[in-house]
Amino acid sequence: MSATLQTLEAMERPPVRMTSRLEGELLEVSMGPQHPSTHGVFRMNVALEGEIVRKLKPVFGYLHRNHEQIGEHTTYLGSMPYTDRLDYFCSMSNNWAYALSVEKLAGIELPERAQYLRVILAELTRLQNHASLLGFLLSDMGAWGTPLMYAFREREKILDLFESLSGARMMCDYMRFGGCRVDASDEWLARAKQIVDRFPKFLDEFEELILGNEIVIARTQNVGTLSADLAISAGITGPMLRACGVNYDIRKVDGYGFYPRFKFRIPLGEHGDTYDRLMMRALEMRETIEILKQALAQIQPGPIVNPKVRIRAFRPPVGEAYGRIEAPKGELGFYLISDGGPNPYRYRVRPPSFINLTVLEDMCLGHSVADVMVILGSVDIVMGEVDR
Repeated sequence: MSATLQTLEAMERPPVRMTSRLEGELLEVSMGPQHPSTHGVFRMNVALEGEIVRKLKPVFGYLHRNHEQIGEHTTYLGSMPYTDRLDYFCSMSNNWAYALSVEKLAGIELPERAQYLRVILAELTRLQNHASLLGFLLSDMGAWGTPLMYAFREREKILDLFESLSGARMMCDYMRFGGCRVDASDEWLARAKQIVDRFPKFLDEFEELILGNEIVIARTQNVGTLSADLAISAGITGPMLRACGVNYDIRKVDGYGFYPRFKFRIPLGEHGDTYDRLMMRALEMRETIEILKQALAQIQPGPIVNPKVRIRAFRPPVGEAYGRIEAPKGELGFYLISDGGPNPYRYRVRPPSFINLTVLEDMCLGHSVADVMVILGSVDIVMGEVDR
């Protein structure tokens, strides 16, 4: 072999040393806090091997507003508008969880009509929250525009109902200890019934559009799987927990409000993956519609607030209480300690968005960086609840 051929062979050999030196190195990427798919000011520090996630660290705190400390220096009633700002998609549910805690603390009973109104408003909130989640999740997959606009079209109808009843579309500040702030007219109840009756048509169209779509199936099935054991150990609640096959719904477990009066099923998943979490929202909306139909048919005229409750001079007895509800995203609870004064001695929130985020790394490991945003979207978070 000539010297020229030997030189050419040496030039064509791959750079063995360089390849072995780079092999196994991780690239650290910071996603957020302004990433369009992080659903608010949320940041993830991700370590990638190629495009595969090997480590993931959630970073919170960009929206911290000192909610709990403010609650300890504000009257019990004065904290009600602050609860609107937790999960700002679900202010009616937030109001109920806080009111329920105070009512347990003070031993307050509610009139029957107020109980029905709370169920109706909470389930309407669940409808618009889950519809929005489906639209956002499709956007996280790259289907910008159309699915989200379809979902928001239905959400607007429910927000119009909230506005006509409470005076606000999102920050409703509607519930009071012992009842509700204003009554719903017969016309309002008729409008609500009309929206509920038409909602299944939207679900039929939306499910046909997305749930059988081969791209949606490929991007969600066997992606972000969460085991039932880990979900229980981590305190996961709501649709995320039920997607793992765990039959746990506080509406059934605690039977708060008038939920024992209504017939409804609890949908359960089998695999705990992103597709099951997507399906949980779709199936839960079907059951929510059934609850709303029963509640709207059963509600009767009557008082909407307990006249014995003195809101302006409200001082619950010394003690502690924890009230919780099945909010759209999971268990939302308020822990209150009273020293007999006008303000809570201790005010503590148990937010589902924050708790459910704790298993994000477990769900993302081994998946591609593109899957991370879809998995995060299936958790359904609101940063106002994460950064209290």
